[in-house]
Amino acid sequence: MADQLELPHQPNRRGSVVQEIARRRRESYHQQQLLQGYREKPTSARVKVAVRCRPFNQREKDRGAKLIIDMNGAMTTIQNPETPNEEPKKFTFDFSYWSHDGYTEKDDGYLEANPGSKYSSQRRVFDDLGQGVLDNAFKGFNCSLFAYGQTGSGKSYSMVGYGNNKGIVPITCDELFKAIEAGDKATKYEVTFSMLEIYNEQVRDLLSKDNPKGGLQVRQNPKLGLFYVVGLKKVAVGSYAEIDKRTQEGTANRTVASTNMNATSSRAHTVVTITFDQISKNEAGEETKKSSVINLVDLAGSERADSTGATGDRLKEGANINKSLSALGNVISALADLSSGGKKKVMVPYRDSVLTKLLQNALGGNSKTVMIAALSPADINYDETLSTLRYADRAKKIKNKAVVNENPLDKLIRELREENEKLKKQMGGAMPVAGGAGMDAAEIERMRKEMEEEIRAQLLANQEQMKDMDESFEDKLKRNREEQEAMGAAQANTQDRKSKDPHLVNLNEDPMLSGVIFHFIEPGEMTIGRKDANPPPMIQLTGLSISKQHAVITFENSEATIKPGEQGAKTKINGVPLTGPTTLQHLDRVLFGSNHMYVFHNPLNPKAPENTPSKIDWDFAQKEIAKHKGFDTASAGMSKEQIIAQEQILELLPMVSEVNAISEELNKHRTFEVILISGAAMEGYGSKKGAKVVVKMKNLLNGNTWLWERGKFMNRRYMIQELYQRHLDGDEDVMKIPKEEDPFWEPPEDVLIGTANVFLQSLSYALDFDDKLSVTDYKGVEEGNLYVNITPCSDKGKPLDEDFFVEDPQELLGKPFHYKVTIKSAEVNKAKYSKGLHVKYKVYQDDDFTSTPVIKATLSPEFKHHRIITYPAVNEDQLGYFEHGCITFQLYGVQEDSVNDNRLMKMTTKELRQMEQLQTPGMQRRQTISEASEESKLRNELDVLRKKFERLEKKEKRIQDLCSEWKSKPAEEQQFEPFWRHVSAVANSSGNKLKTRVEILNTMLKGQKMLRAKQSSDGSGANDDLVSVYSFELDPNAKEQIHIANNSPRAKRNGGLGTGSSDSPNVIQAQNKSQEAGGAQNGSNGSINSGAGSKACVIQ
Repeated sequence: MADQLELPHQPNRRGSVVQEIARRRRESYHQQQLLQGYREKPTSARVKVAVRCRPFNQREKDRGAKLIIDMNGAMTTIQNPETPNEEPKKFTFDFSYWSHDGYTEKDDGYLEANPGSKYSSQRRVFDDLGQGVLDNAFKGFNCSLFAYGQTGSGKSYSMVGYGNNKGIVPITCDELFKAIEAGDKATKYEVTFSMLEIYNEQVRDLLSKDNPKGGLQVRQNPKLGLFYVVGLKKVAVGSYAEIDKRTQEGTANRTVASTNMNATSSRAHTVVTITFDQISKNEAGEETKKSSVINLVDLAGSERADSTGATGDRLKEGANINKSLSALGNVISALADLSSGGKKKVMVPYRDSVLTKLLQNALGGNSKTVMIAALSPADINYDETLSTLRYADRAKKIKNKAVVNENPLDKLIRELREENEKLKKQMGGAMPVAGGAGMDAAEIERMRKEMEEEIRAQLLANQEQMKDMDESFEDKLKRNREEQEAMGAAQANTQDRKSKDPHLVNLNEDPMLSGVIFHFIEPGEMTIGRKDANPPPMIQLTGLSISKQHAVITFENSEATIKPGEQGAKTKINGVPLTGPTTLQHLDRVLFGSNHMYVFHNPLNPKAPENTPSKIDWDFAQKEIAKHKGFDTASAGMSKEQIIAQEQILELLPMVSEVNAISEELNKHRTFEVILISGAAMEGYGSKKGAKVVVKMKNLLNGNTWLWERGKFMNRRYMIQELYQRHLDGDEDVMKIPKEEDPFWEPPEDVLIGTANVFLQSLSYALDFDDKLSVTDYKGVEEGNLYVNITPCSDKGKPLDEDFFVEDPQELLGKPFHYKVTIKSAEVNKAKYSKGLHVKYKVYQDDDFTSTPVIKATLSPEFKHHRIITYPAVNEDQLGYFEHGCITFQLYGVQEDSVNDNRLMKMTTKELRQMEQLQTPGMQRRQTISEASEESKLRNELDVLRKKFERLEKKEKRIQDLCSEWKSKPAEEQQFEPFWRHVSAVANSSGNKLKTRVEILNTMLKGQKMLRAKQSSDGSGANDDLVSVYSFELDPNAKEQIHIANNSPRAKRNGGLGTGSSDSPNVIQAQNKSQEAGGAQNGSNGSINSGAGSKACVIQ
């Protein structure tokens, strides 16, 4: 076939075509030198590495974070907060920059080092790092500077800076043009600028508003062996001001893209490339070009997989979101091994990601490279900071081979033309194809097309390069300035209108991306919605949960009013859903859909509501949304664990909103919710573990639920984002994805219905516990009951004699003790749990849970579970467990992957979520797990005291009977020693009875105080009753009795200790039965009142 390309025939080699493609892609370094005409030998230089420690941020200050980083000269040390007595880990770098403290903020916001402090300012960092980049660029070397570190560690501050504290990038650009201005006038200087972003393995041109679906392609130059971005816009610039404007343009486009795509800015890499050419004449009179490519890279956050990712997730390898950083780590490790000489044959995996392809020259290639690693100073970030230090320590071992890029211009143009002619001939079909043995016609055809595509792409790239070289730099500069004039007029207009006209300005979690999008509100009606609406709205938004006619803003008489544009359009004003016309006030927060957050500014009526801060940031807006979802956002008085949990809630709420919106759009029949589970709910009362923030996923078709830890949810969210992006790119296979690959799907697993706590104080007195316990879920809602018995017993499981008990728990020390746990039965409220029920629990020093068998097809399972626990000799820890600990019984339900109601299949996810929200009760204060546990503990204490009192009373009566019997005996049969023992026993019993009675009163007072606090916080005035009526009858003959009067059903069920109701008086009364005393009995709340000579006390 004359139109085919000829490939060498290699018998029995299926890969001949593949090999030929690979050969065409690669050229040796020597060929690369010959092509470019290098005049100097490569200079070997190690990658220069610096680390920088930032100050505490406000969150870290609020939580009382501890400093774990120290720096002395070039050395950096890090202290493990878990082992403060151990020697800190030490690392040495080219530079260690201390920017944690030792500075003063000047009136213009600039941070200046205090005299004698070791504070490193932005200027100091540039002088050490940026100036070297600039000097090497003028010499004709390629230069690269990239910032690495976890999200929030200060990468962007070092690279870009804020306000007057400009970072390395703007200072380098500014100094570049200052040097050009002062340079050789006989030399012609040409500077071009480009800016791109890599997110989820897709490249976006940030200087272009329109990017193709799937991003720009990355290809390899077969001659140079280097990768480049096809179609990336490169603009000629003639001053720092022009670069600054282009940077602002790129930032604005980045903000719009991240908002529309629901992308997390901290997961994107930003690459600014400056090409700096110096054209001059050599001694022979030839024009030569000295060229330097400067790459300034702000890498994505480097959170470790086991910190934010998918530990234990079945889809943990599915997301591309961490692919670039993982590949970069592999490249650095391979290069470090090569540079150390330990391994001679190491394949450097540049091709594994888009990022490493584009950084190939910067790492191990023709470049002078600097890396700055940003460090968090806080103890909470120890693991991530240590990981960053190790990463940087590895990178400093890499050696690059940089050369001066200087070539005659005529030679460059001639070689490009020759290369183009050669490519055209290949495309013309001068080389017939011959496939390798074993290759069928389809394979040969596929490979031929791939080769043709490679050649065509290279031909186009060469033509673009020739066209670029043919156009004078002056013409490029003129064209760019014409573009900038139009943009500059618009920017100047925006700046002018900000102080005069009402407008919406964007908020973003990345401070760099906040305040860059403005929508001005014109008089009359302004519509907001999607651009495909008819007619098109005046303010066009793109993204999740944005309706065609989303909202309408009316501005009249200096006042703005907003209302929904159509039913179901999701808008929130100050965290509250918009349901009807609402007046917008100055600094109100407006959330359109899932991700478009704005602040409303009204210069014509600039009075903001009371308690509104003058500066609104992303955190404030998110706290507001969380508050209206029922989460407490006040940090005053919070523990460290509570503050961390609050931060995680604020972090997850917008993500959950986004995933719910994607679920609706892809119709996945799933809904997600952020929930807070206390340690008491998961591990029992008194658990030292703080509250855990998790995400609940629910199948709307069958009610199945799953609890995902934060890391697993975030990993799935990245996969869901990737899936949604494929959907936007028109990939029809997204709707046919197998469930095993679907990030929304999870196999059924047993669900925790709720927990019930049994406090073991009774065991410390060798008393039994027998009760029907309420099973409550993580919200404190009662889901059913569990009938449990815990009884002291013999080693064979036989209950101890009813009269046996110990008066002092210390008597148990050093003696063998056995008790039996019996789970009798359960009653569950919801029919969906009838597929199967079982109970799990742990006792002291258990590593694993004990589980009952699964009982199916009933809501009232009979478990009949027994277990004997034996302590050969009770020690202090075990006794402490009896006195203060509890057993938490976890009731689980079996879930199956089935649909109970086929009618639900006909409903959309949006309709199902709306139905779910209507069925869920409005936000109300429920009893928390801690309150329920405390109440249960109080009841248990009272029950133990009551049993102890009754046993003492029985014992006393028996001894008194013996005394009477002894007294009635004839004198000759009466013996003094037995009589003395009897009297001693009566005296001891009476004293313990009095002590027990006082303990009962104290416990009831504690219960009353707790209930009053609960009623006060409820604001309901409900007369809930913990202990109802206890009446002590004190007769003059010291015959003391305790009577329990409570007729409520719940009280009977709990052994007389009920929560009561509004008609059971919340009174504990002790009075003289004969009413001889005339004391007052109408005491006020929480007081004990008695009149003269009274034997009565009233607690109300």
